[in-house]
Amino acid sequence: MAKPMLQVALDTDTTAQALSVARQVSDVVDVVEAGTLLIYQEGMSAVRDLRAIAPNKIVLADAKVADAGGHVGKVAKDAGADWMTCINAATVPTMAQAQKQIEVQVELYEGWDNKERAQEWLDNGIDQVVYHQSRDAKAAGQVWGEKDLNSVKKLIDMGFKVSVTGGVKPEVLKLFAGVPVYCFIAGRAIHGADDPHAAAMAFKNEINRIWG
Repeated sequence: MAKPMLQVALDTDTTAQALSVARQVSDVVDVVEAGTLLIYQEGMSAVRDLRAIAPNKIVLADAKVADAGGHVGKVAKDAGADWMTCINAATVPTMAQAQKQIEVQVELYEGWDNKERAQEWLDNGIDQVVYHQSRDAKAAGQVWGEKDLNSVKKLIDMGFKVSVTGGVKPEVLKLFAGVPVYCFIAGRAIHGADDPHAAAMAFKNEINRIWG
């Protein structure tokens, strides 16, 4: 079983903040994400700047695309992104057009649990999904548990590469022991830490401990 990758989600207010964190953790993480909040603030220039300092990393534009998938996908690709997110509410044609330009991750929010729709994603070459607990849900008291584990397993059994995000901390990872999670995504747990490098290493060490 392959080890899960580690992704840092840079939902910072400025590109300068994102670059500072990226420089500190680029030797630890596998994927560098220009977060949704960062893209809203700074646009795709943030993606371009992250690519410049992390030339050998996977770069994700977390654009949460709902329409105009092909156009936005090309913009993200031209800025240097390898992957881009679409929200699960987007139509299949929107996702398919995006997939022609860039590798798409489908972010799963409310209403995602539709096996027929998920199979359409696979039929269009889209095999990455992000199992997500939103920051608002976490603030309302939602915690990780067996329901999440079973949902992730179900998606993997369908043939998806599943990333996991939403208030993820190192102690959460053991819930998924023995499960081939594709990537764990950490945002504030890394970029909000006093020592982002040490925080990233705590995730990486736990991944190595659990998945060997």
